[in-house]
Amino acid sequence: MRLLLVEDDECIADTLEKILGNHHYVVDVANDGELGWELVEAFNYDLILLDVMLPKLDGIQLCQRLRSHNYQAPVLLLTAQNSSTHKVMGLDAGADDYLVKPFDMSELLARIRVLLRRRNSPIQTVLEWENLRLDPGKCEVLYNNHLLNLTPKEYRLLELFLRNGHQVFSRSDILEHLWATEEAPQEDTVTAHIKGLRQKLKQAGAENDFIETVYGLGYRLKVFTSSQKMSQKTKENHRLNGAKPSTKQQAEDLFYEAQDLHNGIQQTKAALTKLWEKIKVKSCDRIIILEQATAALLENNLGDELRQKAQQAAHKLAGALGIFGFSKGSRLAFEVEQMLRSQKKINQNQILHLCDLVIALKQEIQQPAFSELEKILCHDVLDDAIEQSPFKGVK
Repeated sequence: MRLLLVEDDECIADTLEKILGNHHYVVDVANDGELGWELVEAFNYDLILLDVMLPKLDGIQLCQRLRSHNYQAPVLLLTAQNSSTHKVMGLDAGADDYLVKPFDMSELLARIRVLLRRRNSPIQTVLEWENLRLDPGKCEVLYNNHLLNLTPKEYRLLELFLRNGHQVFSRSDILEHLWATEEAPQEDTVTAHIKGLRQKLKQAGAENDFIETVYGLGYRLKVFTSSQKMSQKTKENHRLNGAKPSTKQQAEDLFYEAQDLHNGIQQTKAALTKLWEKIKVKSCDRIIILEQATAALLENNLGDELRQKAQQAAHKLAGALGIFGFSKGSRLAFEVEQMLRSQKKINQNQILHLCDLVIALKQEIQQPAFSELEKILCHDVLDDAIEQSPFKGVK
């Protein structure tokens, strides 16, 4: 599935891109509304994640333009504005759903899955082709009940074929669906991934041409005749009866699958940790702007320009901190933003409260990240592996 993320905050965009990529989505990023529109004109997207406050063309205007041009892909608006008025504006502009920052990443992922199901309705929860089963909820692929250990690109490639039945995809089609614009690999890359996927399917008992080549056109899943199905079933029965894996082998397979999963999670976490260090520096810069604004308020000398900069700093802090699991920090930043946005004159007690909020916010971003994010990265897959283990309950 290919998504477009239109978000001007680089830190939030980078974080969402990595987390969504970890869940097998291909993500293109635009940092303003006009660039978002240009990408929509150039590529096909399954869903658009759209921030409301954008430079050049805001999210509401972009959504209206999309719908006026009969663009049918679902649009999920992301914004820090929580009022019913803003929600109505977004939905009336043509958005399919609305999520308020700071949001829980598991909720964002769930809403994306719901919108994609609606778009492809009626759609199977589990995708199947002959003896192949792909469960998008678990990011799990089975052939004849044997778990396939696929790379993220192999998984997405197989999902593309399964979601599009008998359709033939050329190598350029596959590149457009599965690779982000900045990656831009050669068509030979597709050939290599097809070869690797075929080998893994064959090892699980599939025919060599389960993914068949339509010469001059591309690739598709093979439609098997009745005799071919019987032959394949007979081969599988012989394989199972004659070479049933031992208990030791099952244990080793389970161990290596869990190890691969753990390594993948750690790699993603390492990338996000590096990203957090970058975001932390920017967050500290935004705290400095808030401190300057509160100092000016104490001296009754806060100008419109600094006030606007402080509002924007608090707004971006609320969104970025929420994504990294700093729910308290995100709430503090949101309260600061609302106080600065208020048209009423701020009295002395409110100024002192605002100073306390900024101090608490500064302390909060010094806390460790990932308290909630790690749960999302694991995606409950280890629990699923234990649940399905043949050794569950064995003392």
